[in-house]
Amino acid sequence: MRRLSLDDLYGLAVPGDPQLRPDGSAVAYTLTTADRETDANVTEIWLAAPGAAPRRLAVGAAPRWSPDGRTLAYLRPAGGPPQIHLLPMDGGEPRVLTSAPLGAGPPVWSPDGTRIAYAGPSGEVDENAPIVIDTLEYKADGAGLLRGLTTHLFVVGVEDGVAVQVTSGDFHAGAPAWAPDGDLLAFTAGMDADRDLDICGGLYLVKAEQDGALERAGGTGVICSGVWWLGGRWVVAGHREVPEGHTRLFALEGDDFAEIETGLDRNVMIGGPGYPGAAPTLNGDDLLFCVRDRGFTHLYRLPPGGVAVRVLPGDQNVSGVSVARGHVAHVASTARSAGDVYLDGDALTDHAPEGVELFRARSRTFTAPDGTPVEAFVLRDETLTEPGPLLLDIHGGPHNAWAPVFDGVHLYHQVLAARGWTVLTVNPRASDGYGEAFYTATAGAWGLSDEGDFLAPLDALIEEGVADPARLAVTGYSYGGYMTCWLTGRTARFAAAVPGGVVVDLRSMAGTADLGHFLSKHEVRGEFEEQSPITHVGGVVTPTLILHGDADDRCPIGQAEQWFQALRERRVPVRLVRYPGGSHLFVLDGRPSHRFDYNERILAWLMHWVSGSPN
Repeated sequence: MRRLSLDDLYGLAVPGDPQLRPDGSAVAYTLTTADRETDANVTEIWLAAPGAAPRRLAVGAAPRWSPDGRTLAYLRPAGGPPQIHLLPMDGGEPRVLTSAPLGAGPPVWSPDGTRIAYAGPSGEVDENAPIVIDTLEYKADGAGLLRGLTTHLFVVGVEDGVAVQVTSGDFHAGAPAWAPDGDLLAFTAGMDADRDLDICGGLYLVKAEQDGALERAGGTGVICSGVWWLGGRWVVAGHREVPEGHTRLFALEGDDFAEIETGLDRNVMIGGPGYPGAAPTLNGDDLLFCVRDRGFTHLYRLPPGGVAVRVLPGDQNVSGVSVARGHVAHVASTARSAGDVYLDGDALTDHAPEGVELFRARSRTFTAPDGTPVEAFVLRDETLTEPGPLLLDIHGGPHNAWAPVFDGVHLYHQVLAARGWTVLTVNPRASDGYGEAFYTATAGAWGLSDEGDFLAPLDALIEEGVADPARLAVTGYSYGGYMTCWLTGRTARFAAAVPGGVVVDLRSMAGTADLGHFLSKHEVRGEFEEQSPITHVGGVVTPTLILHGDADDRCPIGQAEQWFQALRERRVPVRLVRYPGGSHLFVLDGRPSHRFDYNERILAWLMHWVSGSPN
């Protein structure tokens, strides 16, 4: 066995989006790898079944079974943007179903299998035309300037391939869900005049036909972000009145929403880029849903009128669930794997890095200066007996959370541990998985209420003889980049810092980021200067490497430029690395060479400024 190296990035295979065949016999799933030669991420569709080796079906994404299980619909580029393809499972070549000029979204089969609905871009783009902006919804990270494009619902016939647009207007339609009779589609959307200011989203029903009749369902007290037909009713994920605190589940009862009481003071996780979880679903009469609990994302079962209980044993981060005929398929990461496919709790795949022995993080609870318990994870070679260098790595969000699993993104954690480092990952206030009061504790108090949550664990590990106080480093991405800059402006105890996707000036970010208004209103709450790292930049002496995507609209590149210029003017050792075309999520799904470079530069900076190696 050997230790992990950065080159293992090109050997990792990460599964996702499990889809159980309607008869429960097999699981279709996506498998994403990094191709070094083309410098591209390759996503393929694979099939796994008990007693058989997994096999590749096609290049593509978003696999979805027809109701009879005989056809698999999926997305794949067809000489342009992604289109829906149909793969007959009894043999034969896939057929391209759609020819949407701007591409199709994930397919959703009608109950009778004769039609497929999808949400896709609508409109026309003239790259040279002036861009007229009337609302704050004019750009999105990863897409850039929207240029008047909106997302709407389409329905295409499986036999004839004729597609009709069923929604239109100045709004973005969310992913569709079919009613059992196949007559109606449900979706979520913000349609109020000031939706960009008030952050709203309602549940809407539309006839599944061209220019379908549209109506709003339910009251206005719930901000809906996803919809499913479950147990004879529409179930949505969302928030009560304001988009703050935990995501909850609501059922449409008559003309209003009733919260589905889980009995858990935990956030419902429906999944998304960088966030584990899965859409709620039914297994018989039981509702299955995911929540985050102390870093891990677990699957829970809620029987009618009963109490929610955890379904899967062990420490897993669940990131996809599918149910058929009482069988449950899921994907989860563990301490040894960035993801594997399971059926009824039994692993169908083994995607752990081959021949690699991974260090395992252990959970520790530290006490913040005000007495608040804070969980952290310590990754190190447990055979070490002398104090050594330590890296504090801060997660983004701020409402994300570290878990002691192998994630395939922060490869430098394992490499540093092999070089005698300790890697400390803390779940401070605002982290998910510790109750709603903990989750909302930094609203209007970024840096102010959570600073001690990071420094107290450092002090404890120094006192225990784990960390050498002269060899401390700090890094983090997004909110973690913000906190890295904040800490180096407030203390000189770090020998090196590597903030990524940074936030340093909350006022300018509020006016330039795609979610700037949301951040200003619901997170920072208008208190810009007091919570901005740039206010404390005069105290920075730490050599700093700034890593930032050039096309980042979530934390715009100007944030990195401000920090770089401020440190350079003060003659603090500083370097700015910009990744061309990189969105905010490039560290997750950007070019493999960029992701490799990100990891490599962190290691080189730490080795130079902390360990004294050439840079």
